[in-house]
Amino acid sequence: MDKPDDASSRPSTPREPQAVRASDADRDRFADILREALAEGRLDTEEHAERIEAVYRAKTLGELQPLIEDLPAGQPRPAASRVPAPRQASTAEPRSGHSVSHGLHVNGGKNVVAVLSGASRKGRWRVGGKINAVAVCGGVELDLTEAIFDQQHVVINATAICGGVEIKVPENVSLRGAGSGIMGGFEVRDAESTQPDAPVVIVKGVAIWGGVEAKTVDGKRIEDLRDG
Repeated sequence: MDKPDDASSRPSTPREPQAVRASDADRDRFADILREALAEGRLDTEEHAERIEAVYRAKTLGELQPLIEDLPAGQPRPAASRVPAPRQASTAEPRSGHSVSHGLHVNGGKNVVAVLSGASRKGRWRVGGKINAVAVCGGVELDLTEAIFDQQHVVINATAICGGVEIKVPENVSLRGAGSGIMGGFEVRDAESTQPDAPVVIVKGVAIWGGVEAKTVDGKRIEDLRDG
């Protein structure tokens, strides 16, 4: 007599790679590719805005891949080029408070996204090395005046499409900008701290029919806040 088919004894079918859930790092990678395509003139502002919104709505890798299939980064690569390069050990030295690692070492990241809505981070919160702020027909507020800086260099990638991103930092923090406005405004009020070990906030990105503004706040100074 044949034995009944036992489902638990059958090997499981591998999940298709395109059905794998996308991570924040995956979305960041695709958003960076689209920003480069806009800067190179491969995408116009409307196409870029539509695709950026789709990136941050995507749930799986299968939803992300079509967004770059017509760009150089989305073309198939030779098998040899897909071999990952050896990973180099980081020389960064993690510290507490606002003290930092040496050089511009950026790891991790936080996403603050507002699509037809508003989003904010304020109060006493821990700032990592990278923040992605995306406002699509909405508004994002990043208030770092009471934040805890784990690293000296913080890179904020700000994208405002028919929306706005507002960034506030303490007066004794260095603030630098490297963004552009397309039918919009990208304003970063550069400031250099007199303290050599003070955090440095670098605001990058683009404003399309929207605005990005970053400034220091008088009277707000960073403190060496520590847990406990």
